[in-house]
Amino acid sequence: MKEEKENRLAFESSAYLRGASNQPVDWYPWCDEAFQKARELDRPILLDIGAVWCHWCHVIDRESYEDEGIARIINDNFIAIKVDRDERPDVDRRYQQAVSALTGQGGWPLTGFLTPEGKVFFGGTYFPPRDAQNLPSFRNVLMKVIDYYRKNKETVFSESNKIYQALLTANEFESVPGEPSILMVDRAAENMMDLFDPVNGGFGTAPKFPHSGAIELLIARYYETEDEELLHIIDKTLTKSAKGGMYDQVGGGFHRYSVDAQWIVPHFEKMSYDNSEHLKNYLLAYQVTGNDFFRHIAEEIAGFVKNVLSGRERGGFYGSQDADIDIHDDGDYFTWTKEEVKDVLSPEEDRVISLYYNIHSRGEMKHNPAKNVLFVDMEPHEIARRLDIPHEKVKELIKSGRKNLLLARMKRRAPHVDRILYTNWNGMMISAFLLAYKVLGNIETRDLALKTLDFLFTNCLKEGVGFYHTYFDGRSKLTGFLDDQVKMGIACLDAFEVSGNSVYLEKAISLANLIGQKFYDETNGGVFDIEETNDGIVTLKNRFKPIQDDPIPSSNASAALLFDRLYYITDDYRFRGYSEGTLRYFIGIVERFGLYAATYFLALHNHVKHAPQVVIVGEKDDPRVEELQRTAWSIYRPHKITILIDPSNRADANLSQTIREIARMKAPVACVCAGTSCAEPTDDPNLLANTIRTFGIR
Repeated sequence: MKEEKENRLAFESSAYLRGASNQPVDWYPWCDEAFQKARELDRPILLDIGAVWCHWCHVIDRESYEDEGIARIINDNFIAIKVDRDERPDVDRRYQQAVSALTGQGGWPLTGFLTPEGKVFFGGTYFPPRDAQNLPSFRNVLMKVIDYYRKNKETVFSESNKIYQALLTANEFESVPGEPSILMVDRAAENMMDLFDPVNGGFGTAPKFPHSGAIELLIARYYETEDEELLHIIDKTLTKSAKGGMYDQVGGGFHRYSVDAQWIVPHFEKMSYDNSEHLKNYLLAYQVTGNDFFRHIAEEIAGFVKNVLSGRERGGFYGSQDADIDIHDDGDYFTWTKEEVKDVLSPEEDRVISLYYNIHSRGEMKHNPAKNVLFVDMEPHEIARRLDIPHEKVKELIKSGRKNLLLARMKRRAPHVDRILYTNWNGMMISAFLLAYKVLGNIETRDLALKTLDFLFTNCLKEGVGFYHTYFDGRSKLTGFLDDQVKMGIACLDAFEVSGNSVYLEKAISLANLIGQKFYDETNGGVFDIEETNDGIVTLKNRFKPIQDDPIPSSNASAALLFDRLYYITDDYRFRGYSEGTLRYFIGIVERFGLYAATYFLALHNHVKHAPQVVIVGEKDDPRVEELQRTAWSIYRPHKITILIDPSNRADANLSQTIREIARMKAPVACVCAGTSCAEPTDDPNLLANTIRTFGIR
């Protein structure tokens, strides 16, 4: 038996990198040492970018990077660098753009060939071990690349530099003067309506991705316009996707995306960042419509996250759950044969569940045609009519059948959960869980969110530096990413609203100030994705201002939301200036992105509409105050801010003059303000609810 030797990746925090620590390839992580070695030996760089949840990344690992012969070619001719795209989104963004510009495609695994200075001269995605499906074998690609590099070095350096310079230019544009307006929001909403799939819900065709920012924007516009077409898009999309195979019908939570337009066959990995935004969508839709199905899905998403993607003892939300156990598996943990279902259900349950989830001897999975993806194919009332049994009995059998399927599935070997904490993703889930507490009243979601926030303060935040990007096994690492500071700033404001603890407001202000100092472009407006750096690796010197949701809500749009929210709470016009400058910077180009910049239009909507503020004064434990607070949280109003002022604590000096004046009123009392005016104060929850719905609507 051959002894496995560990390479440099053995002690990395990334599960994707550690998973390659026994490969015969002499891997480097992303570091200056690797580029220095490439320059010393005059070798091209082989760059592999992937993720622990990525099926084809595992395939190329097994087929090629674990092959001794291929590893020998790599080790003798290249410097090999392996990068986790979740750990290094900055590296991934730049090389995806470069390889896409060269080949017309990107994705994971990304296979890039670079000069020793880090400039791309060739690339692709997955390459098979042998010539197949019009793709050359990876072995042949490696040999041709090294031969071309040695024989055409001047051309390689010249062409790679042209690509690099072209990308620098592509990421720069002149800001076009213009006023942010609600008309831009309406045009974006119309663009989304044009892309709506009226049969299946969602936007566009296959593959079908969720667009949570678009749904949130349409919910906001529906509330204000009462346009029934918007409500139809919201309802159809959220209902169809939650009844499809992209939703885990047994365990809750959403898979990453659907390969078909009907939401049936997914890529089975489950991402923290997807589920946080899905959770927010269903909570907001429930608030607006009162549809109990949306509430049910929200509860199941939160339950999945608590049970699978969280460290409940200390706090923290994990990155993802894999799709597969190994490369021969394709969602087998989540799918079922007809016989597997029959073995774990009673005959009554089997009859009903098989109709409900369309379970047959031949299913939807190509690698194993007997495997069924569970999706709702027949509604309970239809099953009741077909089987001639009471409707309520059908619902009982579906409930017990789902429970038994889950118990059976729990005995299977589960796909790997990546227990690394990504700070920006944690910020998003903290916000979603605090919204779940406000809408559903689930104290456990509030406590886990606040515990996570406090844990990250202790372990990932450094004064004057900001949040580190990752935390794993007692170590935090990687500073300098805008998105971490922005998403955590928003989470701090959500925590302030829920708890009334001014420490969270102070942290949000501190983070916003840091963003203004280190990331904001004072000359042109907008915020850069990374700080200015002295990084010796030339490709990381170009700074981006991300505006597209990819699918994480754009960090520029999220920054504008953070800045405006702070402005509404504090009256500090610096924050309004940052938001205005960020939104104005993109006015000349953003409409071309439409659906893919939905969070920008949500931020623009917040900016021009002036978020309403509900200020409640009274002791936190007073039942009358709790009722006012619960009422304020239960009513949907776009971008609404709810602030509790406890007279037993001093009025926070960071709060606006208006809020501090309201704080002097006799408790308990609530007051709604919007724009430059405030409604009559009240201690009546019913009157408060009506005022929140109507006051200051323009």
